Amino acid sequence: MTDREAYIALNMIEGIGPIKVQSLIEALGSPQAIFDPEQSDLRTVKGIGEKLSESILTQRTQVDPQAEIEKAEALGIHIITPLDDEYPAALKTIHDPPLALYVRGKFEPGDRHALGIVGSRKCTSYGLSTADRLAYQLAQTGFTVVSGLARGIDTAAHQGALKAKGRTVAVLGAAIDQLYPPENADLADAIASSGAVISEYPLGRPADRQTFPYRNRIISGLSMGVIVVESGAKSGSLHTVDAAIEQGRSVFAVPGRIDSPASKGTNRLIKNGAKLVDNVGDILEEFELLVPPGLFEKPLNAPSARPEVPLSEDEQTLVKALWDEELDVDSLARAAGLPSAKVSALLVGLEMKRVVKMLPGRVVELADDLRN
Repeated sequence: MTDREAYIALNMIEGIGPIKVQSLIEALGSPQAIFDPEQSDLRTVKGIGEKLSESILTQRTQVDPQAEIEKAEALGIHIITPLDDEYPAALKTIHDPPLALYVRGKFEPGDRHALGIVGSRKCTSYGLSTADRLAYQLAQTGFTVVSGLARGIDTAAHQGALKAKGRTVAVLGAAIDQLYPPENADLADAIASSGAVISEYPLGRPADRQTFPYRNRIISGLSMGVIVVESGAKSGSLHTVDAAIEQGRSVFAVPGRIDSPASKGTNRLIKNGAKLVDNVGDILEEFELLVPPGLFEKPLNAPSARPEVPLSEDEQTLVKALWDEELDVDSLARAAGLPSAKVSALLVGLEMKRVVKMLPGRVVELADDLRN
């Protein structure tokens, strides 16, 4: 067994993680040495007691890294370890770097200039449109956008980067072959075609209450900074902030209404010292000295030529109703002859497509460049 295969095998053993594996490597000399049949007692290694020692010795005879590699390749996935050139250098700087990463797509050298965008699954249309816009502008500028492919803010961030034809990396909270949420399968395919979908979990590992918080350290670890777009007081995205602070990454937060539960977390982050973001320039100025000058020479605004956006019949009805004037949601529903609840749902999609803008007071207007 090679050291590379040993890393993959160790990642498949339950009950140990990067920190304990590092202790084993330091004590025994190499990853491969952990699988030496003559190595029959690991209890003396720091952090490895009798119970864990017995578990490792039992499981090491049951895992088959070569079979795992072949299964992954059959699914269009390749596995990288800290010994591989493709393994992100940024992850090697954190105290618990993944032992292995399962990758659909690929990492590129430019991904070292990455920013994480995270937030709540249960978010508002304001949060969705803000995540989409910031991701679009950052990707257009040359940054790789990193997020977690979850519902809500994560999904909007990935979509915004893709609209800009930029790179985005999705860090999963389950194995790649156990994609969650399943409705983001098409989005994952789009990300993999131009960026990367990654997971540290062996094939077959489903999502659970532990996998999501633990993967958040990878989102922040890959990033120069983390932007929290919308977060409730107990949102899981705050775990990513904790990891970012521990890793020495910058933390940004988008302010929200003081009476909105969806913004309790982000507003508190700002109160506690996170940098307030109300436009993409607030983020870019933080990194001007850390990235190549050419990165910031790309345009920061949406392209002047708006791409064709397919609209459903109901969406077209809303656009026609807004053509001459802005309307509040209830007035728009009456003008379009549609239920208010349906109009609200349609507006979320139209915001994502950059067709409309939501204004204070639930007022809606067409995007500035729609008539150009």
